[in-house]
Amino acid sequence: MELLPGQVAVVTGAASGIGLAMARRFAAEGLKVVL
Repeated sequence: MELLPGQVAVVTGAASGIGLAMARRFAAEGLKVVL
């Protein structure tokens, strides 16, 4: 999947584990993250 800056990622379970890692990676890639 191609991630583009400005897209919005909705991440559930972002308090720890895989969800947290995904939220951090998405933010680093320039996506807006909703937890």
